[in-house]
Amino acid sequence: MLRAEAATTLGATRLDVALAVRAGECLTLAGPSGAGKSSVLRVIAGLLKPERGHVRCGEHVWLDRDAGIDVAPERRRAGYVFQEYALFPHLSARANVAYGLRGLPRAQRHARADAMLERFGLRELAGERPATLSGGERQRVALARALALEPSVLLLDEPLSALDTRTRAAAGRELAGVLADAGVPAVLVTHDFAEAALLGDRVAVMDGGRIVQEGTASDLAAAPGTPFVADFTGAVVLTGTARRGPGGLTEVALDGGGEVTVSEPAEGPVALSVHPWEIALAHAGAQSTDSARNRLPVRVVSVTPVGSRVRIGLAAPQPLTAEVTLPALEALGLQPGDAAVAVWKATAVRLLPLR
Repeated sequence: MLRAEAATTLGATRLDVALAVRAGECLTLAGPSGAGKSSVLRVIAGLLKPERGHVRCGEHVWLDRDAGIDVAPERRRAGYVFQEYALFPHLSARANVAYGLRGLPRAQRHARADAMLERFGLRELAGERPATLSGGERQRVALARALALEPSVLLLDEPLSALDTRTRAAAGRELAGVLADAGVPAVLVTHDFAEAALLGDRVAVMDGGRIVQEGTASDLAAAPGTPFVADFTGAVVLTGTARRGPGGLTEVALDGGGEVTVSEPAEGPVALSVHPWEIALAHAGAQSTDSARNRLPVRVVSVTPVGSRVRIGLAAPQPLTAEVTLPALEALGLQPGDAAVAVWKATAVRLLPLR
């Protein structure tokens, strides 16, 4: 079990976090740039000394500011995979992996390095330098180097961000398998919620130096606790003023214009969220043919294929995003600039605390 607490000032941001990660579990710290995610990794690794903090891995205390304990980074047995992998450009893949094993005899270092490269399917590239490797291969060398140390904890800082879009998907699936097999606590930093969902057993969303909500990716997407978390998980977030409506429903006058109906009770200023795939589109002026209560006039801004579906950016008093199937889009024939109507049910809307 890894336990870490830290409080310190980082420029204009106050870092104040506490986390616990079980052996074999991966916790993803997800959030925007400047949220303090990488600083948490640096505290655990011993590269950043907080004003107040405590780090314990298993039976070993690595940091206790109150007791004056601060174990040096090289003695913490933390496998660290940096954002750009930090491979030595003048060393071969084998030498990069063996670098952290300097306390062992040369033959033993190379044997362990070769074994790790074999594990990652890189044995035939052991003599190559980083410049000759692909992005995915460099990532695997960095992982092999981190795991060659037989670490007590694995720390990964944006491990997929240096890869191109095509490589990232395959590398993400491979990394998920590595994390599952590692058997040690892992903490991974990302700014991408889809990546956090793929790689993490739990996701801790950070903003302004604090963890604002933590849970499984599906729990966060289904029940975001704040407008920030809803927006980060990919939901559309709208604001307005709620009042009681007929039949126990709530009517929300949206800021900037328009009105939506919600099934939950509320009064006064509110934020609400709806997932893009819960928003359907119809031609402007089309008559309603279903029970959906919410119909907002919009204009198509962008049409972006995402796998087997299409994301459609919509201009309205508050921006919307709809996600539909390709056949549905082809049937509608909508193009950027076209007028349309965004349609969704009252039960698809979730009210959020406005903070």
